[in-house]
Amino acid sequence: MPAALPPGVPDAVLQVMGSALLTTTDGTVDWCNEAAVRLGQAIGTDLRTLPLATVTPDGPSRELPCPVPDGKPHYLRVTCRQLPPRDGVGPELLYEVADVTAARADRARADNYEWRLKHIEQLSKVGTWEWDLATNDVIWSPTLLSMFGLPAGSTLDYPAYRAMLYPDDVAMIESTLAAALERPAPFSYTHRMYLADGRTLRVFECYGEVFTDAGGAPARVLGTAHDVTEVQRVQDELTYLADHDPLTGLPNRRALTAAISGAAAQGRAGGTLLLIDVDNFKDINDLRGHGVGDEVMRLLARLLTSHLPAGAVVGRLGGDEFAVLLDGYDPAAAMAVAGRLCDLVARTPFAVRGEPLRVTLSIGAAPFEPGDDHDLLLAHADLALYQAKDEGRNRARLFAPEQHRQAAQRVGVVSRVRRALDTGRLELDAQPIIDLSDLGVHSYELLVRVRDGHLPELEPADFLPALERGDMVCELDRWVVETAIRALARATAAGAALRFDVNISSRSLEDPSFGDWVVHALRSAGVPATRLGLEITETTAIANLHDARRLASTITSAGCGFSLDDFGAGYGSFVYLKHLPFTTVKIAGEFVRHADHGGPDPILVDAVVRAAHGLGMYTVAEHIDRPELVGVLKMLGVDRGQGFHLGRPQRLDDLMRRTIPLDAATGVP
Repeated sequence: MPAALPPGVPDAVLQVMGSALLTTTDGTVDWCNEAAVRLGQAIGTDLRTLPLATVTPDGPSRELPCPVPDGKPHYLRVTCRQLPPRDGVGPELLYEVADVTAARADRARADNYEWRLKHIEQLSKVGTWEWDLATNDVIWSPTLLSMFGLPAGSTLDYPAYRAMLYPDDVAMIESTLAAALERPAPFSYTHRMYLADGRTLRVFECYGEVFTDAGGAPARVLGTAHDVTEVQRVQDELTYLADHDPLTGLPNRRALTAAISGAAAQGRAGGTLLLIDVDNFKDINDLRGHGVGDEVMRLLARLLTSHLPAGAVVGRLGGDEFAVLLDGYDPAAAMAVAGRLCDLVARTPFAVRGEPLRVTLSIGAAPFEPGDDHDLLLAHADLALYQAKDEGRNRARLFAPEQHRQAAQRVGVVSRVRRALDTGRLELDAQPIIDLSDLGVHSYELLVRVRDGHLPELEPADFLPALERGDMVCELDRWVVETAIRALARATAAGAALRFDVNISSRSLEDPSFGDWVVHALRSAGVPATRLGLEITETTAIANLHDARRLASTITSAGCGFSLDDFGAGYGSFVYLKHLPFTTVKIAGEFVRHADHGGPDPILVDAVVRAAHGLGMYTVAEHIDRPELVGVLKMLGVDRGQGFHLGRPQRLDDLMRRTIPLDAATGVP
């Protein structure tokens, strides 16, 4: 119950107070009203224990924390008033106490919301604005002002804002806002504007909504602005890259094929497509590095662009291939342009890293015909390009129907080999390689044969060049290796010491995974690596020096042999022997066939033998077709020989039946 009312305290004062305590000057509480009692009971504490002395009489109120039994914090706002003195009583203080816990929490929530909103805007680079249509005032969030390059609290009216907008975007913004107010409806637009420095141009993506009053009239507009400058820049770059080659800046394959299709779709003759390929470009990359190769591509792009006739469309198809669309040029005029390009590039040194570099071009030309599409035109130009390459490079050739017939023949050959491979009609023959010291068999070279029962019969020379133009030759190489390893696994299990040598193509040589695949296949089959050797031709090795070195390192370190086939048939340079770790050099038959007749051939054979032995390599003489050669080659130091005189090819299945004894119980090897 509240204490008795102190004499001299006006009752009206107590009636207007929500809660009050009256204390003497020594701090002792001698009276409280009923509201104070209820407040104390409500929060579970005795208000007389509050640190009332910390509140200044007739000064500002204070919010005091109040510990309560339930552990939840409570805050009481306390205001102190000094009462007039009365008889016998010193100065007295009247305290008004109110529970402000809920109000404080509301205030904290409001403050926290503003804090979170500000930081969310900063993190997302999104500012907000509010337009009061009645007063025409616009309130900009501090984040948005900062995005505009203005300090927080800056005044920015619409004329000043309009002056910052990119002039070409003002009409679009104002028409969008007018339409949104008329409906009213949400709106969005993307615009450019200069920041406060007047120089920096940024892109903003804006969204907003119109709010109406009770009568449905627009009252205010809330909007957001997001700085999307970097996003827009990336989108512009992606749009550019969708149609342009990033290295040269020229139209890419997509843009070129669209231009070719558009020209061909007009259904008229009188246009020609040029397909341009840089001769021996892989050598530039391998010997000088891809950085030099890229610079050559850029310089060549600029040279072509500056010397093509007006209206020509030039682009890069990829790699070292370019294409030129000459709309309105008949074949004769287009070939004249192509010839000038070949001459120009051949006599222009490319200054790359301070060193002049000369390149040449091969060009294939295909005239437009009504109904042609871009795929057909590119195919025709590609056939003409192959002819230019086959005839020696650094020249231009025009597509002729005969080239299409030859291409169809190649496709037929490839299809025939595919069917033979799929149906088991592809077989291997084995030709012995003889040790000339004792005429014993050292190993067998495996040779691919198509035995599908169709005429004419296909020799390797008939189908291997066609296969090497596509990916099927890689599949063929792996089939040969797998077949050889299966046969070696059977021989190893039967105790027979067979050894095979397998020819591989340039395409497999370029495959960085091929060497590891061979080693893994041998280990999985339990075949010693020394039982298998790979062969590549001299011309293949020289054209792919980096790849040949990589493959040689992989397989020779595992124990496989690695032979350089047909040495002397191509460049015949001893320099390459120095840089490629072969285990064997096979001397081309061109040097071997007449080695017993004197002249330069035995001298060249002797030179190869000395060089190979000096580098720790064995030698094999190819195409030994008569007995007189054996003694001469042996005298010259050749280690091994191969040819019809020493042993003709035989079917691998027959060799396996003769080599591996039959099981007495089953009758099978």
